[in-house]
Amino acid sequence: MEFEVDSLETPALTKAQLGELLFEQIGLNKRESKDMIDAFFNLMADSLVEGTDVKISGFGNFQIRTKAPRPGRNPRTGEAIPIQARRVVTFHASHKLKEQIQGDLPAPV
Repeated sequence: MEFEVDSLETPALTKAQLGELLFEQIGLNKRESKDMIDAFFNLMADSLVEGTDVKISGFGNFQIRTKAPRPGRNPRTGEAIPIQARRVVTFHASHKLKEQIQGDLPAPV
């Protein structure tokens, strides 16, 4: 599967590009493609909000992590500011994805 980056400023795969790929390669109409992508990301987001990890075989794991409160500092003034406890999403690539990414590098000499 190949895609072209439309702009050098944001070299990212967008939901619109994913919809276009579904349209071209699978034959779904553009509305079905958009709905399928939106449903997929909504399902992922809802699962993460509920605290459920999302595991995509061959790609990686999205996990919710709770960060403890900690002291912080305003970089402009140096004033101490407490940072609240919060939940964050982390991503860990699968071994298959890591191998694919590393496969593009030349072997070290």
